[in-house]
Order: sequence, then C-alpha cells, then structure tokens
Amino acid sequence: MRQSIKVASLFLLAVLAVGATNRARAAEPMPPHQTFTVQSATLKETRRINVYTPPGYDATGSARYPVLYMPDGGEQEDFPHVATTVDTAIRAGEMRPLIVVGIENTERRRDMTGPTQVDEDRKIAPRVGGSAAFRGFIRDELMPQVRRQYRVTDETAIIGESLAGLFIVETFFLQPQLFGTYIALSPSLWWNGEELVRKASERLTAQPDLRNTLYLSSADEENIAPAAARLAETLRVKAPVGLKWQYEPRPDLRHDNIYRTVSPGVLRKWFAPTPKPPLPQSEGTADKGQPRKSAPAR
Repeated sequence: MRQSIKVASLFLLAVLAVGATNRARAAEPMPPHQTFTVQSATLKETRRINVYTPPGYDATGSARYPVLYMPDGGEQEDFPHVATTVDTAIRAGEMRPLIVVGIENTERRRDMTGPTQVDEDRKIAPRVGGSAAFRGFIRDELMPQVRRQYRVTDETAIIGESLAGLFIVETFFLQPQLFGTYIALSPSLWWNGEELVRKASERLTAQPDLRNTLYLSSADEENIAPAAARLAETLRVKAPVGLKWQYEPRPDLRHDNIYRTVSPGVLRKWFAPTPKPPLPQSEGTADKGQPRKSAPAR
C-alpha cells in the first residue's frame, strides 16, 4: 500500500513538472521591452524589473510619459497581458502613451501584506507583513532609477490584483502621495480582519486634501466582495471632494479572471487620450465683420 502511494506521488510530481515545463515553453506573447535589475538595500536582494515603453519612444527623443507601476510584473506573471493591453490601446488611439514598469516577485506574500494579528493570515507564507519595506523599495530605489533611465513625467499610477490589490489599497491610505492613480482589482481586503475597511473612515477624514484617483472592483468572492462594498460605502460618505473614485462590482467574474477581463477597459478609461483642441475658424477678408450666410437647405 505504501509503495502504491509512493509511486502515485512520484507520478503526480512528474506530471506537475512536465506541466511547468510546457508552461515555461509556451511563454505568453508580449511587446518588446527592456529588463534591468536593482540591487535593493532596503529588501537586501536583487529585484528584476521589466519596462515597456510606448510606440515612438526612441524616435521622439524628448517627449516624457506617465508611468504605470505594477506588482506581479514578471514575464511569467501579469506583465505580458498588461503591456499588451497598453500597447494595443495606444496604437489604436484609445489610450495616452505611457511607460509600464513591472516588478517581478521574489516573496510575493511577504511584500504585498502588512502586519496582521490574525493567526490564519500568518499561515499563508513563511514570512508576511513586509509591505512597508516593499513600498520603501519602490519609493526610494525603484522610482529614482526609473526617473534616471527613462523620460517620465510626475504622473504615476499603480495596478494590481488580489494581494497586490491589497498592497495598492494600503498604499493609498498610508502614503497616497506616492501615486496619482490607484487601480485595485479584487483586493484581498480580508487581511488582518479587514483592517483597511475598518479604519477607512478615520483615514479619509484625516486627509481632506486628497486629489487622487482610486478604482476598486470585486468578483464573485465571499471573502472580498462584501468588504469591498463596505469600503465603497465609506468612500461614498467620507471621500474628500477632490478624490475621484469608482467601485465596480463584477459578480459575473471570478477571482482568477477579473484582472484580464476588467483591466483593458479600466486603463482605457483612466488614461483616455487627451482631447485635441478645436482648430481655430478661419475668417475671410472680404466679409470680415459681416454676418455669415447660412448654407441653403438640402
């Protein structure tokens, strides 16, 4: 009996290994991009960064662009589909040109979570509660390097889903000046007994001058959707006048497909092309100052 179990286990491991190899070989298509590493003193490790630049970036030589940062930004993570969405929308004239900076994970659950007093939370990984250090890495190490290497404006945004969405909401409340636009898809608001939801009212009241943009969504999830709805209700009552925000419940979606389904429309909306100013009307010299005659009806 023990031998049969051992054989079955080895077979399962072999199947998983083959599946992982096949997934690695079938890499998801993505636009051309650059990759560099950051030797992080804050995190005491090397972080790999993927950067998409918009069409014409190299040719213009002087134009500057907003930056969209994204956790889960590895080539085997969410970077390919986000970069593809952005590239497709820009080329179609449906979105302003911008730069995408993807941060590849090392210890995802460490970086995306804040401290917790809930025992069950601590069981999800050997180390949790490192969001402050990860935020410090982005603020003090990554952003300055991006500003040195790329032609960027002061406009910044961040997008992420699940635990990355939790990190984004936490950053919005604790350090809102770090990004101008926060896009949190299906954020794991259950963390630490829904602390971010519970403290939302007092934190919003303490920051009456917020001028950010915040987008929240939730799928058909018992542990996220009710908390997201409660957070949205707090925003409805307490949001400062200058805060632009939207909550979009999507019960037709699941946790595993909300990112790819919702992000294309959200990015097109919040980064819509800048309207072109109307062309000035030319005036003729012969009838200057005279009323113009209407064209005959057809």
